[in-house]
Amino acid sequence: MSIRNISITDVRKMEGKEGLVIEGCGGELREWVDGINEELSEAGVLLNGSRFENCASFNRGDVTCLLFPFEDDVQLDMGRFAMWRINNHYRFGGTWLSDYVPNRLGGFIQAVPSEAQKPRCPLIGQDGNIFNLMGIASQTLRQNGMADQAKEMCDRITSSGDYYKALGIIGEYVEITSVDDPDEDEGMNLNM
Repeated sequence: MSIRNISITDVRKMEGKEGLVIEGCGGELREWVDGINEELSEAGVLLNGSRFENCASFNRGDVTCLLFPFEDDVQLDMGRFAMWRINNHYRFGGTWLSDYVPNRLGGFIQAVPSEAQKPRCPLIGQDGNIFNLMGIASQTLRQNGMADQAKEMCDRITSSGDYYKALGIIGEYVEITSVDDPDEDEGMNLNM
């Protein structure tokens, strides 16, 4: 069994996935996972001896939460699971991931913008200091309504420890252009 620690941003990137989120898990997390697995087995929710083996923990403020992801290797009777969750909500406050993220974390976010969503950012020809480039790219993202991605990009860059990795990370979020490139939004100048 593994319990990996993830960030709220990681949780918010799980759109299209499902699982059970339990808030307020104090003490030893392995005991929580073992206890929930035991209860779900006794209730006939877990089938054919399957168990939640790859869980995740995250903190929302001072509250420790556990995520039991619905993965292919976990065989579930979903009808019984839904009833178990409803009947035990007063004990565990269990919520489906698809309800938890929009109602408690502000909604899902995309992990990295697709090529079509990357805003153009004139970095070529700028002062090459990585903090300068990061600031320009971050400002570009924020101006395009991508504040969460700007924060995520900055966190990844500052923990990368390598200039070239940092440049690669910037390129994942913005389309790097030259300061000499004409802006796409400006019309062509046809003065003769």
